[in-house]
Amino acid sequence: MNSGKREELSYEDFGGAVRALAQTIADDGYEPDIVLSIARGGVFVAGGLAYALDVKNINLVNVEFYTGVGTTLEMPVMLAPVPNAIDFSNKKVLIADDVADTGKTLKLVHDFCVEHVAEVRSAVIYEKSQSLVKCEYVWKRTDDWINFPWSVQPPVVRRDDQVLDA
Repeated sequence: MNSGKREELSYEDFGGAVRALAQTIADDGYEPDIVLSIARGGVFVAGGLAYALDVKNINLVNVEFYTGVGTTLEMPVMLAPVPNAIDFSNKKVLIADDVADTGKTLKLVHDFCVEHVAEVRSAVIYEKSQSLVKCEYVWKRTDDWINFPWSVQPPVVRRDDQVLDA
């Protein structure tokens, strides 16, 4: 359910959002042993949360779901290397991502963790109303399309026309 409006998140606002999210987690008394990042957008969130919460153990899971703006695979798929669930045994895990849109990616990762860990919770910058997963920690709820600062510009390409001075 996209409202047609766009939410613009700057790097500066992102920094404040992560600190506020971390404060909410700390105030709740949740002390994760591991921050599990959902790549790619969750990498930024996980790094910020790990520093703010003083968690040294960060893991990464690669999930393919979005194939373009508004286009997805039927179901999300974990890509290799898939984390070893034994590494999460009896740990408190905080799953971090940038947005819970459909919630399918978060559900896949949550379901992967839940049988192996002591406790699992999720933290996102944005959560949309149609998300299958209702995260424990959310900075902002919106149904707008979100322009994240790391994904609004096209990828960097080599400039062959540039001559380097010797």
